[in-house]
Amino acid sequence: MCKDPAMPVRRTDQPGHDPGRHHVAVLALDGVVGFDLGTPSQVLGAARDAQGRRLYDVRVATPGGVAIRSASGYRVLPDHGLEDVAVADTVVVPGVHGVPVLDDGTLDDDVRAALTGAADRGARVISICTGAFVLAAAGLLDGRPATTHWAWAARFRELFPQVHLDPGVLFVDDGAVLTSAGVAAGIDLCLHLVRQDHGSEAANHAARRCVVPPWRSGGQSQFIERPLPPVLDTSTAATRQWALAHLSDPLDLATLAERSRMSVRTFTRRFRDETGQSPGQWVTQQRVDHARHLLETTDLSIDVVAHHAGFGSGTALRQQLGAVLGVAPSAYRSTFRSTG
Repeated sequence: MCKDPAMPVRRTDQPGHDPGRHHVAVLALDGVVGFDLGTPSQVLGAARDAQGRRLYDVRVATPGGVAIRSASGYRVLPDHGLEDVAVADTVVVPGVHGVPVLDDGTLDDDVRAALTGAADRGARVISICTGAFVLAAAGLLDGRPATTHWAWAARFRELFPQVHLDPGVLFVDDGAVLTSAGVAAGIDLCLHLVRQDHGSEAANHAARRCVVPPWRSGGQSQFIERPLPPVLDTSTAATRQWALAHLSDPLDLATLAERSRMSVRTFTRRFRDETGQSPGQWVTQQRVDHARHLLETTDLSIDVVAHHAGFGSGTALRQQLGAVLGVAPSAYRSTFRSTG
């Protein structure tokens, strides 16, 4: 369960920094993953207040403020050095590739000191993808829950057994230290930060500007490579297709298993193999997605939307949407309803 974050103190003595914005330092290290490097600037940079003013001041920093090589064959020329990390409200470490910290946990002393110093003074510290290796090597994840890209989970556990790794989630919020899974999960975490700092409306607007969903349910287990199950009579695909057309009907486990002509145990195992989710999780996700679609595209009342989506009542829909998206149906509709 996520802990309530300890909001870092905003500082006003940062040279060239707008004191009205939350200062974010993106610490780029040699071998930085380009997608991860651009994610905080893109997503947090899209967060605006009611007057359209940016809510975050996002800066890229490197050790010594010198150019570094990315994992994609180009160099990154930053405008800031580790001194920016020393005064930031939030520090983000993007993923890295092909560097010692992934092989043996080796981390530059200056980088370690900058990260531990930031954490000690109360800054929020975040990693994207394999950036979790950097935080772990700095000792910031000891005894904490964390995540990283599923493909690096085994290596991470070997190097940092003291960290409570959960490779099945998109991100982990442990208060002042947060970690995300691979690549696009960094977007999920950055939107979570906006939602945490400024509420659902600001996060939803930022998501719209970035043309991404404001919230993805499920975890990265959905994306872990696995042998494709045989189709034909042994697949649950036909039952899933049927369920999508009958979301307003009762879709309990026994009904779905019977539809597939399988035992409940076999159906549950095969369903998880094919989707990465339990049948119940999958049905709830489809119902939430359908409710969102109806809220965006129709004038149906909340109770009618709830019925069509299979939640039974407006109260149940409000509870589900609140749990998944952190927003009420009416607020979601007012934010995302098409005007064209």
